[in-house]
Amino acid sequence: MKFRVGVISGDGIGPEIVKEAKKVLDKVGSEFGHEFEYEEILMGGCSIDATGVPLTDEAIEAAKASDAVLMGSIGGNTSTSPWYTLPPNLRPEAGLLKLRKALNLFANLRPAYLYEELKEACPLREDIIGDGFDMMIMRELTGGLYFGDRVTEERNGVMTAVDTLTYNENEIRRIAVRGFDIAMKRRKKVTSVDKANVLDSSRLWRKVVEEVAKDYPEVSYEHMLVDNCAMQLVKDPAQFDVILTENMFGDILSDEASMVTGSIGMLSSASLNETKFGLYEPSGGSAPDIAGKGIANPIATILSAAMMLRYSFDLDAEADAVENAVKQVLKDKYRTIDIMPQEAERAGEVTQVGTSKMGDLICERIQK
Repeated sequence: MKFRVGVISGDGIGPEIVKEAKKVLDKVGSEFGHEFEYEEILMGGCSIDATGVPLTDEAIEAAKASDAVLMGSIGGNTSTSPWYTLPPNLRPEAGLLKLRKALNLFANLRPAYLYEELKEACPLREDIIGDGFDMMIMRELTGGLYFGDRVTEERNGVMTAVDTLTYNENEIRRIAVRGFDIAMKRRKKVTSVDKANVLDSSRLWRKVVEEVAKDYPEVSYEHMLVDNCAMQLVKDPAQFDVILTENMFGDILSDEASMVTGSIGMLSSASLNETKFGLYEPSGGSAPDIAGKGIANPIATILSAAMMLRYSFDLDAEADAVENAVKQVLKDKYRTIDIMPQEAERAGEVTQVGTSKMGDLICERIQK
């Protein structure tokens, strides 16, 4: 089969980690008889440098013409980069928000899984980790505070900023349905996270989730306030299966979950619309401080490519092959610097490798 993949390499470490994901996809193609055709798409700081804007209309059309989009990371150092002297609507991240809206990517899937081989990298105590954990954070991606009206102006002589958080029942229902659907394929438990003790939007969220839950009698569900969820993620992460939540809460909680796994460099991500189209990216940032050094961890991007194989292309066996190859590399005691335990390094128990070598090692272990 032949697939057309839009590629947004982006900024910082983006081009380095995307290169390794493409390498893995090509290996999958050769092993399983597929062909992946890539089209480069500019977005973020590199697009600002080339076109003056973080995302052009032409780039949006190129993304729409693809079967799926693979993305690295965008943005730079917010303290020193000239991109962040521009108005907010012209900064790198504005391109990503615009693309999500244009492609109707409302459902963000962020799996957080603790590999047996990386337990030593987890910051939690061993008695908390137990046998590990495996959760999926379902984040609504095109509504809420990030897409509400915003203004900064002088009111009664005082500079005042206002950001508006808005959700309607249709936006909530479609992400809830997607969350319960995914729970049916996992351990059949949904934890809906909100702030219903304070926010009207959360009270509507809770009402709609309860309505959706009636259509899934096999799925157990609970409501949890976001502050409690943040605490529970470090107290007992194994209790969670699917965490269903709105845009900003999901943004924060998924980063917390990534660090509980040991490194944000291990956390993949998929953003889906109502069809099989998706945008696949690592959950980490552009890490401009290590860009060009060849030490970035490409595993999250490679696992994101595996999610693309599974969710957009229906290639479950191929996705399994990539995920198993990652597990085998970790079992074989290869690590990038971010998941390199210092004690084991001194004892010579594991081998530190760079970005490209990690991609090569994973490719070597992919088999039909």
